[in-house]
Amino acid sequence: MAIVKTERHADMPPPVTQTGVIGWMRENLFSSPLNIILTLVSIYVAWAAISSIVSYAFINANFAGETRADCTGSGACWVFIKARFGQIMYGFYPVEERWRVDVGVILAAIGLFLILSDVVKEKKWPAAYMFVFVPIACFFLFSGGYFGLETVETSQWGGLFLTLVLASVSIFVALPLGIVLALGRRSTMPVVRMLCVGFIELIRGVPLITVLFMASVMLPLFLPEGVNFDKLLRALVGMSLFSAAYMAEVVRGGLQAIGKGQTEAASSLGLGYWQSMGLIVLPQALKISIPSIVNTFIGLFKDTTLVLIIGLLDLLSIVKAGTTDKEWVGMATEGYVFVAAVFWVFCFSMSRYSVWLENKLHTGHKR
Repeated sequence: MAIVKTERHADMPPPVTQTGVIGWMRENLFSSPLNIILTLVSIYVAWAAISSIVSYAFINANFAGETRADCTGSGACWVFIKARFGQIMYGFYPVEERWRVDVGVILAAIGLFLILSDVVKEKKWPAAYMFVFVPIACFFLFSGGYFGLETVETSQWGGLFLTLVLASVSIFVALPLGIVLALGRRSTMPVVRMLCVGFIELIRGVPLITVLFMASVMLPLFLPEGVNFDKLLRALVGMSLFSAAYMAEVVRGGLQAIGKGQTEAASSLGLGYWQSMGLIVLPQALKISIPSIVNTFIGLFKDTTLVLIIGLLDLLSIVKAGTTDKEWVGMATEGYVFVAAVFWVFCFSMSRYSVWLENKLHTGHKR
């Protein structure tokens, strides 16, 4: 008597060698003799490079000590960074007053956390705290001369502290100014459009070093006699204007990506120009432009190293100056590696936040 099975047998899982990590490796790394050879060569090169770096930076490196004489190993001498860490972080800011910088950084960090995270849903008060209270508080803290605080000239500012001041202030000014320039370039008023186009193309047509040089050397020549700007203020003006010109083109690209129907729909609802821009068009344009905006911020952060041309000692400049000390001659590699690591941490953090924000807002129009 024959037995006929009427129920469908459950599907068998695919072989282990075709799924997961093993399957991916078979398909992408060992799918052909040529791929096998290339994979093995790549593994050898990576292993040789990584082992050499680890040996130099950690295994054979010197971490303990205070002077050059304590660097006895064949690896990196991180004693140099340790010995000059205070100067690398604060420049020539008085040691007894460095707490003011720490307080300012903590206030700014709290503001950034409130603005960038989802802990506080309503951003009105965090924005007021971050963009009104923090700049005013940091100005009084860093400069001094008020509330019993000792005055600290900007010529004593330096290191990572100066780099963060240059980057944060320039970003704070460049974004809103770039938005205004982008709107002006798309304006129907010929005079406004020509002025914005002229400014954008002029600034984008010259290197940042030229802008900094002009702001530092040439600007005082056009000012009335007896009127003079602080050197740091000149650098901030030059970097802010330079970044604003690039930011304007980024925002303009986002505005052009928004269909004309959005503006027409806003007009049909009785909204004016500024209402439609502020409530409908600009939020969409800025959302689309997030990758380019953050990319501009990252470029600006790295461009702060160019202020050396006008005599300001930022993070890179203060480390370079430290390697000219006769006690630490030959420590350039350790100094530059440390600077590169600091810049990478900040730039990578901005990049990762950009990705998180894109995913949160579905900037890529995911379905």
